[in-house]
Amino acid sequence: MIAAADPVQRPAGAKLLFVEQRGTIQHRARSAFAQLLRPGDLVIGNDAATLPASLFGHHAASGRPIEVRLAGRRSLDVSQVGHFFAVVFGDGDFRTRTEDRPPPPTLRPGDRLELGPLQATVACLLNHPRLVLLHFEGSPREIWEGLARHGRPIQYSHVRSPLALWDTWSPIAGPPVAFEAPSAGFVLTWDTLARLAVRAVQFATITHAAGVSSTGDPTLDARLPLDEPYRIPASTSRAINRTRARNGRVIAIGTTVVRAVEHAAAVDGSVPAGEGLATQKIGPLTRLRAVDAVLSGTHERDTSHYQLLRAFVADATLNRMYEELDRHGYRTHEFGDSIFVESAATGAHLHPPATGAELHAVKSCCM
Repeated sequence: MIAAADPVQRPAGAKLLFVEQRGTIQHRARSAFAQLLRPGDLVIGNDAATLPASLFGHHAASGRPIEVRLAGRRSLDVSQVGHFFAVVFGDGDFRTRTEDRPPPPTLRPGDRLELGPLQATVACLLNHPRLVLLHFEGSPREIWEGLARHGRPIQYSHVRSPLALWDTWSPIAGPPVAFEAPSAGFVLTWDTLARLAVRAVQFATITHAAGVSSTGDPTLDARLPLDEPYRIPASTSRAINRTRARNGRVIAIGTTVVRAVEHAAAVDGSVPAGEGLATQKIGPLTRLRAVDAVLSGTHERDTSHYQLLRAFVADATLNRMYEELDRHGYRTHEFGDSIFVESAATGAHLHPPATGAELHAVKSCCM
């Protein structure tokens, strides 16, 4: 695969790899996505807008420059912005590969970080020298204003020019709660939504605080995704349960939608409305309860996105998928091409228990 280097959400000629339930693989134009859906299907998108979650500043004790990438929090409540999970880097910016970024100065609880107009304190380390819980000083309004004035979108070196915040917002972006773009939603356009309606395909949304996709550290990357809060509206809950009762398919636009819906789903596949904190990792041992197919971007094999696909299809099918992606020059990362994968499983499904590892780590801190 080829890294997508330009921040264009809907490039001309964007491709879609379609993997049917029986494992057949097809190559389509991404603009033909709606044609692959059936009357009675339900498509669910993540309406989270992306925060300017990259903050540059200094470590007060040492005076050394740092970059803080906000990576998560425990609630979607806009008034609860005093605490964030964060990954801290040393000097540098997105032009250096994340894997090559230097570590920050040694961080200790109580250390102050000066981040432009914002002041933050390290509340505790979360079992890694670069993953911390930060406490921001000031009122919610002051924190939001500081983020808006000083923050930038999290960015990686494969994108060559600096990102503007609107480069990371999908057409359905609403609440500012995502730390990186829920970029599968870039496929959605008003024209696409109109085509869904013509085909008697329903559309609904959830809000899920998509976290960081890479930290540059293999040990820390193995812990991704971190715990992520989500909200399922009552209208979306009703649409999911109605669709399943009528034997329609529930189709997730993005891995964040899969994670939220599957975390909320009951044993029988019904999905209640409300807020939750997704703590589980979805992978080959996961039995999907409610989601029948996923549209996603293309991602490398060592990512949590790839592991999630193993809940939908067997490894042999995934291997053939990736051979096709390489053979046909698909572009990867958030501005790349897409895949549409139907689940090979049928019948009732069960989840493995959630670990809640990150939540447990936070509970051990003084908050």
